[in-house]
Amino acid sequence: MSAARDYGVDEGYEWVRPPQGGWTADDLDELPNLPPHTELIDGSLVFVSPQTSFRMRTIRLLDNVLLDQAPDEFDVYREFTVTLDRHNRPEPDVLVVRADADTGPKGTRLLPGDVILAIEVVSEDSVARDREAKPRKYAAAGIPHFWRVEENDGLPVVYVYELDPPTKAYVPTGIHHDKLRLTVPFPIDIDLTAINRRRRGSEPTPEPQEPQA
Repeated sequence: MSAARDYGVDEGYEWVRPPQGGWTADDLDELPNLPPHTELIDGSLVFVSPQTSFRMRTIRLLDNVLLDQAPDEFDVYREFTVTLDRHNRPEPDVLVVRADADTGPKGTRLLPGDVILAIEVVSEDSVARDREAKPRKYAAAGIPHFWRVEENDGLPVVYVYELDPPTKAYVPTGIHHDKLRLTVPFPIDIDLTAINRRRRGSEPTPEPQEPQA
């Protein structure tokens, strides 16, 4: 049985074949019919697996809270590509970027100098990329801060790294459960246990107290 038949397409289907030397960052905007959120890693196209509830809720939490807490000189993007070099254009799950990095309504990518913080939420098919390949590439490109988020008993655990500029390598600065409090790249305070709340501030309103005589 052919691969085409396995995936429900006819025998005449033309699979995407990389050119000699691999795809480039510019190709990602030109190739037709790519699945959403396709990344380019070392000249190869990387397709993402179906979204999990944990990953969706974690991205939503971080996106909302960081956008609320970021100073005016920063903005927050989610699932947006960064051109690291000619053959690498990954798509971090959440990014904190310089507010003046906006490339306009039709922009499709950022540059490493635009990015202050890159965040990857690990899924089953991305463990090696998120733990090894992507951090090395983000550090080599000079992105100052990186967080890797993993699931433990349904809650996010955040592994925080900061760039050591002379070595162009990340240094771990902490592992955070339940609560994430940081002073860089700006003051951040995130309740990681809020992952399953539909919106911030959704705790029940306390009953009014009767005035005491």
